[in-house]
Amino acid sequence: MGCSRRFGYAFGSGERSSVSREESTAASCLHCARGRSDPRTCSALGSLVAQSLGVETTAEDITDVLEALGCYRRRDDAFRELIPDYGPGWKAKIVLPPILGGDSYRLFSVVAQSPEGQEVRARVTADTYRQIVAATNFKQRTRKMLEYYHADRLDYAVAGTPNRLEYDLGFFVKNGDGAADVKPIAELYKTQVYGLAAALGVPEEIRSRTPTTDTYPLAQDQEEFYFSLPYQRMDLALYSWMNGYPPESLAATIGISVDDAARIYADIDAKRRIAEVLHLPALIVGPGSVSD
Repeated sequence: MGCSRRFGYAFGSGERSSVSREESTAASCLHCARGRSDPRTCSALGSLVAQSLGVETTAEDITDVLEALGCYRRRDDAFRELIPDYGPGWKAKIVLPPILGGDSYRLFSVVAQSPEGQEVRARVTADTYRQIVAATNFKQRTRKMLEYYHADRLDYAVAGTPNRLEYDLGFFVKNGDGAADVKPIAELYKTQVYGLAAALGVPEEIRSRTPTTDTYPLAQDQEEFYFSLPYQRMDLALYSWMNGYPPESLAATIGISVDDAARIYADIDAKRRIAEVLHLPALIVGPGSVSD
């Protein structure tokens, strides 16, 4: 079936966010970590990828939108409930405990850093966790809103960028970065995405950057926030789980204990249950049936 609509790229920055949009027939998304890069750096990296693929770029600054929505204020209010001294100049993130080598509950903690560099930790409660996540989700949904603005304006489709790890394990925001008209790499493991990027000529400067969440002001990678393993190992773990290999096989493959492999499988089970909810379509409520 033919399609006259073309697709696009989205590039996100850090705490002071901007979104770039490219008009192309492929899709990718790069997030630059706060504390490591500023918006100008992220914009430059976005332009570098766009130039390597021969596409045009436009930039959207979403800082004012996020501030008007109270994105950072609501998030910081939740941090302050856990750490009363949290205020201007502080930075924070939420992290999970390591999955290897222990049986600790998979509960989030907030790690905060004062302006003087002092680190403070506190266990995240259920209420504050939901508020933190709800507030930070403004960022992904605002970006997606602007992607669809440009798609509607240009009569284009929006391409989503989740890889298999993100799509299958629920590492996306519903109606945010999880929304798209087409998801061309959702069946590719992250390792394969990096291989594809190399084959397409994406510069090494981009491919060598550590995957980050681009969600919190304190520098954070995807491993400590969600996956608990480097993506190379997580790819193998998910492949092993999906193909029915026992924990003993995974343990031998990636060099961990059988107990750790079993914990990884249990964590995959839990994340896939979350993903099922995120993938659910809207329920139609009322008499009769609605045809597609």
